[in-house]
Amino acid sequence: MCPCAGPEAPARAQTPRDLKRIIRWFVSKFKYIFGLRFEIKGLQKLEVDHPCVIISNHQSILDMMGLMEVLPERCVQIAKRELIFLGPVGLIMYLGGIFFINRQHSRTAMTVMADVGKRMVRENLKVWIYPEGTRNDNGDLLPFKKGAFYLAIQTQVPIIPVIYSSFSSFYNPKTKLFSSGTIKVEVLDAIPTSGLTVADVPKLMDTCYQAMRTTFLRISKTPQENGETAGPGCQPAQ
Repeated sequence: MCPCAGPEAPARAQTPRDLKRIIRWFVSKFKYIFGLRFEIKGLQKLEVDHPCVIISNHQSILDMMGLMEVLPERCVQIAKRELIFLGPVGLIMYLGGIFFINRQHSRTAMTVMADVGKRMVRENLKVWIYPEGTRNDNGDLLPFKKGAFYLAIQTQVPIIPVIYSSFSSFYNPKTKLFSSGTIKVEVLDAIPTSGLTVADVPKLMDTCYQAMRTTFLRISKTPQENGETAGPGCQPAQ
C-alpha cells in the first residue's frame, strides 16, 4: 500500500457500522479456519475523538486481518489502486471505504492528499496509511515515504503508530504459505505535530521510524531461516 496518490479517490467517508460488522464477521471466520490469533496492546490509544493520521508497517494481505481487529470508528484508509483487483480481498477493501489511488499519476498526489486532509478535519476522520509504500517481508522496516507526514503536518493532527510483529515465524514469503500463528499488534503513543512545518517532515519521519522499528524488533519472534518450508496445514497468502 502506498501513501502516494493518483487522479481520483472515491468520495466515501468512514465505513458504516453495519458493513464493518459484516466484514469483521467474515474476518473472524477466516482467522478461526486458518488458526490466526492476534494479541493487541494499546488499543485504547486509537479511541480518540479527533482527527489523526495512523501509520503502520505492511507485510502481507494478512495485515488486513489485524486491521479489522483494531480499526477505530470514523477511519478511512489509503491504498494503491491495484489492490481493488484482488478478488474477494479487493471487494472487502472497497466495501471497507478505502481510498484507492493511482500512484502512477504522481502530479495529482498533492491534490488528492490535500482533499483527504480537508475531509479529515471537516468530518473528524482518522486516516490510515502504510508509509513503507509496499508490502515488505524482509524482517525489518523499509524506509518511509513522506506522504503521511506531510498530511499530518499540513493538518496539524497527531500521528499514531501501529506495529504488527513479524510474520516470519509462520509465514514463508518464498512459497507464499503460512501455518497457524500469533501476530502481536502494538499501538504507540500519539506523536504531536502542532507547530511543526514542512521543514520538520524529515525529523518527524525519522522519529516515527525509529519508534516503530524498535517496537517491531522487540515484539517480533525470531525469523525462520531462509529456505525453511512451512509446516503441515499451510495456507496460501498474498
